[in-house]
Order: sequence, then structure tokens, then C-alpha cells
Amino acid sequence: MLARKLWAALMVTSLTLLAACSGATPVPTATSAPVPATTAPTAAPTGQTLTVFAAASLTGAFNDIGKAFQAANPGTTVTFNFAGSQQLAQQIGQGAPADVFASANNAQMAVVIKSGQVVSGTQKTFARNRLVVIYPTANPAGLTKLQDLAKPGTKIVLADKSVPVGGYALDFLTKASKDPGFTATYSPTVLANVVSYETDVKQVLAKVSLGEADAGIVYTTDITADAAGKVGRLDIPDALNTVASYPIASIQASPNAALAQKFVDYVLSSDGQAVLAKYGFLAPPSN
Repeated sequence: MLARKLWAALMVTSLTLLAACSGATPVPTATSAPVPATTAPTAAPTGQTLTVFAAASLTGAFNDIGKAFQAANPGTTVTFNFAGSQQLAQQIGQGAPADVFASANNAQMAVVIKSGQVVSGTQKTFARNRLVVIYPTANPAGLTKLQDLAKPGTKIVLADKSVPVGGYALDFLTKASKDPGFTATYSPTVLANVVSYETDVKQVLAKVSLGEADAGIVYTTDITADAAGKVGRLDIPDALNTVASYPIASIQASPNAALAQKFVDYVLSSDGQAVLAKYGFLAPPSN
């Protein structure tokens, strides 16, 4: 037994000396330092896409707000669906994927609330707007005052009555017909001159800018720097005008609920309000 142990010890010593002479790396024993494990690389965070349904009159302002919001929230992409508020409300009610809805009137927000897509009471007024009459810079109808809209042969385009600005335009005509400065037949006479009803305010602006109509009624914010060189304007006095309220809310079924509310809060913030003011929107009423 002693001879066997001596032989084993001799073999271990011989192998160790042989390895040292040959330059081979000795086999680590149980007491060797452990080899550190390789750490798997951390995956980059995936971005979020926020889909905002907004009234056509908000196109310029919201494009700027979207860019600023993206810059303040890296990895976020904001996409917009701009159209008439009534179209957007219908789409949301039918299940179109949306995270935020910004309407040009309370009536269409109410439609979305009724459909269950917005929780009643969560909507906030974030801006207001006013109406103005526009005409091509060439002014082929020779318009100089609001009463001239009733001149025979004047081609007028309005937004459809289901569109907020179209409904507001009808309100203006009704008020004017009761005003001493106009006639009782003013509203029906002007409406007889309407050659088309458009699906959103941008279509009204486009037709007048291109000279396809003698006059139209849009929001004051639609007369942007680009449009100002293509149209003239007739202001509507306060007594006959309608100040449009714009409500905004996150969609209840939004898969990005926290981000949607963050966008709503940004629009209501001083930064968002500054952009809206730059585009001519009136501030919301103070609470």
C-alpha cells in the first residue's frame, strides 16, 4: 500500500515538472480563481409611437408641438391624423387606433365621450379661436364689407355644418340676420350663394386661395404667413363672432396611456401654449 502511494505521488510530480518544461498551462485545480462570466449586452429601450387625432385647424401648431415633445422625450415618435373633428370622432368611435383626441369643438368631444373612448371630465380646453371671412387677393367679387356676401352671383364656400367651423359660420349668419346692420334675409341669401360645403377648414382655405371661390369662412389661425399673401380678410365683430373652444383628452383604450397624458399635459403647459399663441390661437379661459 505504501509503495502504491509513493508511486502516485511520484507520477504527479513528474507530470507537473514535464508541463513546466514544455510551457503548457497547468490544468486549474479547485483552488484556482474562477473565470468571470460574460455579461449579456443590455438591449436598447424600444421607442413608443403616439398617435394624435387633431382638428385640421391645428395642423401647423401641433406639428411644431409634436417635434418639441419628441425632443423632450427621446425615443418617442408622434404621428398625427389631421381632419375635420367630426371625421376624427367617427373614426375613434369605430375603433381607430388613437392615443389623444384634440377637437375644434365640444360637440365632437362629446361624441367620443358617448362612445366610451374618453372618460367624461378628463377633457381640458387648451385653446380658443375666432372666425374670419377670406377672399382671393384679386377680390373678383369686389368684397369690402360683410354685407357683400349677399351680393347675387358671389361664389362662397363653407365647411359642412357637421364640421365645427361650418357650424360656427351658420351661427354667424343667424346672428347677422338679427342685427340692425344687416337684413332679416341675410342668412338665406348668403347660403344661396354657397357653391360647395367642404369636409374641413383647410379645404375652404385652399379653394379661396386658388381663386375657385369668391369668399369663405375660416378661423383666424388659418391665415398663416403663407396664406396671407394669397387671401384678404373681412373681420367679423365680436357681437357676431363665435369664439371656438378646443378640448383635448387621452383615449381610454390607448396602449400608451401614460405617454398620452404626458402629451396632453405638454399642450396645456407654458411651452405648448407658447406654440399655440405663435399660430394665433387664443389662450383657454383661466380656471
